[in-house]
This record gives sequence, C-alpha cells and structure tokens, in this order.
Amino acid sequence: MDVLKIATAGSVDDGKSTLIGRILYDTKSLTTDKLEAIETRSKANGFDYLDFSLATDGLVAEREQGITIDVAHIYFSTRTKSYIIADTPGHIEYTRNMVTGASTSQASIILVDARKGVIEQTYRHFFINNLLRVKDVIVAVNKMDLVDFSQEKYEAIKADFEKLIEKSDYKEQNITFIPVSALQGDNVVDASQNTPWYKGQTLLEHLEKLDAQDVYEKAEVRFPIQTVIRPKKDEFHDFRGYAGKLYGGDLSVGDEVTVLPSLTTSKVKEIFFFDQKFDTAGRGSSCTVTLEDDVNVSRGDMIVKSSEKPRVEKQLTATVCWMDSKNLNPGTNYFIQSGSSRILAKVKNISGTVATDFSGEDTDKNSLSLNEIGKVQIQLSKPLAIDSYSKNKASGSFILIDSQTNNTSGVGFIE
Repeated sequence: MDVLKIATAGSVDDGKSTLIGRILYDTKSLTTDKLEAIETRSKANGFDYLDFSLATDGLVAEREQGITIDVAHIYFSTRTKSYIIADTPGHIEYTRNMVTGASTSQASIILVDARKGVIEQTYRHFFINNLLRVKDVIVAVNKMDLVDFSQEKYEAIKADFEKLIEKSDYKEQNITFIPVSALQGDNVVDASQNTPWYKGQTLLEHLEKLDAQDVYEKAEVRFPIQTVIRPKKDEFHDFRGYAGKLYGGDLSVGDEVTVLPSLTTSKVKEIFFFDQKFDTAGRGSSCTVTLEDDVNVSRGDMIVKSSEKPRVEKQLTATVCWMDSKNLNPGTNYFIQSGSSRILAKVKNISGTVATDFSGEDTDKNSLSLNEIGKVQIQLSKPLAIDSYSKNKASGSFILIDSQTNNTSGVGFIE
C-alpha cells in the first residue's frame, strides 16, 4: 500500500487540528476510547459539538490553549492508501517546526479562514512550501459555514492566493483550491450539499488521487552509502555490498557508475532487496548494490551514474532556516550532515535574511536568530558531492549540527 505524507499549515484558529480530526472521524480511524474521550472533553468544555481538534493535541499546553505547538504525526489508512499527516504549528515563533514538518512531505494543506482571507501567515506558509519544493499544495478555504458558503467570498480568496502564486519560482507546483468546513465536514471526506457551485473533488478524494511515488522526485541518480555489508561467512566469504536509499532515478545492473568523492569508476554487478536479486532498483528504494570492481567505498560516499555527476566542492551557498536559540554568526564552526556524510564546516558569510512574504532580502543583517531564514556561504573541510536543491532534494539539502551540544541547529537548501 502506498504511503503519502502530508503537512498542514495555517494561522492560529484556522482549524488545522479540527480538519485532521474530522478526516479521522469520517474515515472511522478514531478508536472507540479516543472518540469517547473527545465527546467527554467537548461536553466538559461546554460545546454542543465534537471538538475534533482534541484528536491531535498531544501536549497539555496544546489542549489548554487550543493551539498547536509541536509537530504531531497522525496515521490513518483508507482502502487504497496509508497516510501520515504532520500537524505543524502556525505561529511565527514555530517556523522551524513548519519547516521540519514539510521537509519530508509530498503534499501540503494550507488552511485559510474564509472570514479573514489571505493574511501574513498565509504568505509565510506558502513561502515555506515553495522553499521546500512541496509538489502538491491544497489550499483549503475553511470555515465556509461562517460565511454562509459564499461562492463570492471563496472566489475572492482564490484570486488573492493566485496573486501570491505569481511570486513563486517553483512553477511545477500543483495548487488545488477546495472550500471546506472542517467542523461540519463539508467537502472534507464527503461532498457538500451546501456548495452546489463547487464541482471539484473533496479533500480526501484529491489526496487519494495523488501519486505517492512522486515524493521521490525524478532527477539524476544519487545513492548515498549508509553502510558497507561484509558478512564474512563461508557462504558469502568475499561479499562486499553497499547499502542505502536510492534517490532521483533508477539504477540497473550494468550501469556505469562513479564513486564520490574518490571519482573511482565501475559497473553495477548485482542489486539486492534483502535476499532477493533484481535487475533494476527504482527511486525511493532501499537496497544493496555490488560493483564489478573491488573499489574502496565507505559510509558517507555516494554512487552516481558516470554520466550524471554532481558538483564536488569545498564551499557552498545555501538558504538556511535557523533552528537554534544561539544565533548563527560568521566564523562559527558546525558539522554539516548531507545524506550519510558528516564533515566540519565554517560559516564564511551571511549575506542577509530572506523575507517570508516574497518581498526580498534584508542585506543589512549578518547573523541569523531563531526561526530566521537567510543566505549563507559555508566553507567545507573537505570536498562534498552536492546539487542545487531545486534539482535534487537528497543531495541539495543538509543540516548544521552544533559540534559542542550535538543539537540540530539549522537546515540548509543549496543553491
């Protein structure tokens, strides 16, 4: 069964948690005890309806304040697909959480309150989805019941959002607009009788049609090595396999490949999925590869097709989202983790911060504070195989790790 990961985004009280709870309820994915707890808590709060947001709020502070603070992952399945929903917070101070939730998602749902329309937070949420190259974005115009399911109001919000889309540099992104009422269930799982003017799919129908394989975008082949397999048993005395996850494209037996950063060349001899041999591995596959030549390959190296070599450089420029309470300043050292490769790096320069409303850069700032996004130049201690993030997510992204605390301090997207 295909697995689809979805990130949600929206301003405070736009109804993200309620929407997710409604999906769980209408797909009968809530356990009996969970449903009883929601009913009891809803009555205790004086509501004459089920507060579906209680289905996702895991932290005590979330339940008390009625807001989302941390990223929560919710799992449910239909007859055709399994889903993982990353319920991300909408506050500006939790920008890092939004980036974390969207970084591994194929699709994103951006909620817009039908009463408020497109606001500053909507710009920020769309900017992050644009930055992370999330392929499918669903704009759910929520709380349509509070504007009497007005088509005029819906069309006005759609027109405002389309002006925002014009600012995007990710033209391959698919944008879908759906009018919904998360509280009442209109156009979430079942089609609404209150929007006869809307002829499109419901939210769940749209998600069911998305191709989960597309989360592994088509690009040049990148196979970062996670581990070298040497059984050292009589049956496999001379076996040497290289295990990892394949990104970008397919890899087949007989393909000419290059090992980076050593630039050693060879050909693919065998491809294994556990104990089964196959002629081809598809993108997104976790597999083990053997080579015809006995070459030196270690964890952190990368196997690529010889005709599709990436850049191998000792410095890079990237857009960095800062996630640490300690500011990022020029001259500081961090470990940079790209795939399975971790090397020492120094921040050479910060050319400015990037405005999340698409208004440009502030070149007067030369440091990044918590939740800020900026342009950063980084010097590496040794060559690293890289691509631009727009061409290949796997080899175009990295995290910065504090060498003293081992905390993940930032995430970067290579230009």
